[in-house]
Amino acid sequence: MELATQRPALNDPAAIRAEVLSYYGNVAEQQLNGNGSQDCCGGEFYALEDLSQLPDAAVNSSRGCGNPNAIASLRTGEVVLDLGSGGGLDVLLAARQVGDSGYVYGVDMNDSMLELARRNASKAGAANVEFRKGDLEELPLSENTVDVIISNCVINLTADKGKVLNEAFRVLKPGGRIGISDIVVDGDLSGLPVSEDQIRAGLSWAGCIAGALTVSEFTSLLQAAGFVEIVMTIEQRYTSADFSGELPSALTNLSADLLEDLLQRFTSSSIQARKPES
Repeated sequence: MELATQRPALNDPAAIRAEVLSYYGNVAEQQLNGNGSQDCCGGEFYALEDLSQLPDAAVNSSRGCGNPNAIASLRTGEVVLDLGSGGGLDVLLAARQVGDSGYVYGVDMNDSMLELARRNASKAGAANVEFRKGDLEELPLSENTVDVIISNCVINLTADKGKVLNEAFRVLKPGGRIGISDIVVDGDLSGLPVSEDQIRAGLSWAGCIAGALTVSEFTSLLQAAGFVEIVMTIEQRYTSADFSGELPSALTNLSADLLEDLLQRFTSSSIQARKPES
């Protein structure tokens, strides 16, 4: 997990976007220039056999918190959309699962990531994929287009998560489903000698945690968008060992027990839901 000395305000979408663009643009540029390594969450959630068949740059650029392809249980012939496709890891894995009769779209707002993803797709010989530039709040696809939406620790990076989920619902075909990995807060951030604002103040938005919703908030937004059959499963709880750099000053005075209690409320979770048939 990444930390920051100052994170964008929750009501400042432009600053949030700028931080995310800068951070992930740098990740992509390192891979494009051949001097980047896999130094953050990503590859450990996949079978080594699957990763060995992909370009190193696709694996090394991953900053995910789970394996959405496994959550989504993709089938041959399905049309899939990856929200925030990055260097293309999950798109390329999905492309193999849906086969030549299926198709996978990746959407990302970062030009460098799109360049990297297209390069990785070419190296992998994946003909059934397409990467499109766009914001998750305004997806560049028509309504009722895809069977399945996947996403790997990206929705928490957006400023308007409700709009993202509304867009996901729009482009899904009736009966379509989502299989998402994301960081969510189990319970809330109350009951501690520091406020929620203080807790989040030193956490990086681009590091996939400052913008994390609670389980109840995420569920409510999914329901408001129209999704049904919502299932959230906690896969992993975070500890102080997962946080790089120094903790925010507001947290350094917490006892070890309180600090672990706080950090373990941040979880890597799988999120499943379905668009009704009609």
